[in-house]
Amino acid sequence: MISRFKDKQKNNFQLSSESGAGFTMVEILVSLAIFSLISLAIISFFFWMNASNSKTKADREAGENARAALDQVTAEIRAAKSVYTPTTTANQLSLETAKYLPAGETSTFIDFFLCGTAICLKKESQNPAALTSDSVQVTNLAFTQIMNGTFPSIKVDMTVNYPNTDPNAAASINLISTASTRSY
Repeated sequence: MISRFKDKQKNNFQLSSESGAGFTMVEILVSLAIFSLISLAIISFFFWMNASNSKTKADREAGENARAALDQVTAEIRAAKSVYTPTTTANQLSLETAKYLPAGETSTFIDFFLCGTAICLKKESQNPAALTSDSVQVTNLAFTQIMNGTFPSIKVDMTVNYPNTDPNAAASINLISTASTRSY
């Protein structure tokens, strides 16, 4: 009787595998391989998107800081009465201006220079104010005076970096501009 029961079980097993019910080992392995490849592609895409987002943020931060600082410097040069040559050097620009006047004065002086890793604006008798954010580092700031007829021009050259522990997500921008004073 026991042998008959075993034969009956054997026949049932053969019937179910012959009828196509269930999955074979090869089908399971192939579907697992396809699922793994699709998962790997999706995960790689998300890593690429994250790296691309970090690089874009670095480029944007460096660019916005550099452009804002350069716009401020060139606007002040254009509005200045003159370049104050006794304190103007390759790394510092001093301007005589009619803006930001202390009480009872007809002109005042402002300075642009590198203070630490930021570009600073110092108005006469005030503390320096940073024009760039703490997230960037200014590695180069140079002023060159160009005599062009009666009004002097100033060439401004600056390099702003967005440092990052991942070198692929760091950014650097170098901007050069020239502005002339407009004498009043």
